[in-house]
Amino acid sequence: MTKPLMTSSPMTPAPLPAASPPPAPTPAQRRSQRLKLMAILLVCAAPVIASYLAYYVMPPLGRTNFGDLIEPQRPIPDLRLSTPDGAAFKFASLRGRWVLLQFDRGQCDPACVDKLYALRQQRTMTGKDRERIERVWLIGDAAAPPDVLASDYAGTIALRVDPAELGAVFPVEAGRRLQDYLYVIDPLGNLMMRFPATGEPARIRKDLGRLLKASRVG
Repeated sequence: MTKPLMTSSPMTPAPLPAASPPPAPTPAQRRSQRLKLMAILLVCAAPVIASYLAYYVMPPLGRTNFGDLIEPQRPIPDLRLSTPDGAAFKFASLRGRWVLLQFDRGQCDPACVDKLYALRQQRTMTGKDRERIERVWLIGDAAAPPDVLASDYAGTIALRVDPAELGAVFPVEAGRRLQDYLYVIDPLGNLMMRFPATGEPARIRKDLGRLLKASRVG
């Protein structure tokens, strides 16, 4: 008589060991991860930032600034300034605004008056941005400005200064004088651009418009 074949019961697989949670990152690892994330974000944003700077600050050939960029930009130091009536004035109090600046004598000749007019018109023609701009007239002698200038160009801040303090701050080309330029100071207090005082108003206005549009400061 043939014996029935013995069948073995299936073996139940052993349960897998429970996975242990990954170890918490150390403070050094967290810092490293944050730095890597920031680097990735900067790499992704770099083309946008570069194109923005190229358009507004370093335009290509065929689209140049009319004004001269001051390179490197330089902060305005703590000049010894005073108002015409002798009160001390700190240039740092103008931080947060764009500043259009000219230098001349107190006994303002026609060329000096033309610059005051140019400052006033440039500010006016910026339209809704005009409140972001201050006008400054640095006076390099003891002469009192004529009263008519104070009324015709109200809002221009007249300040006395020792001209000897300005040479290291405001650059001029060979054969030129401080009086030959209009200077631009940014809201952080840095001298960053100059224009010829007898320059074309429309081209100056175009440069100022680009600066104000690009800036979210001031």
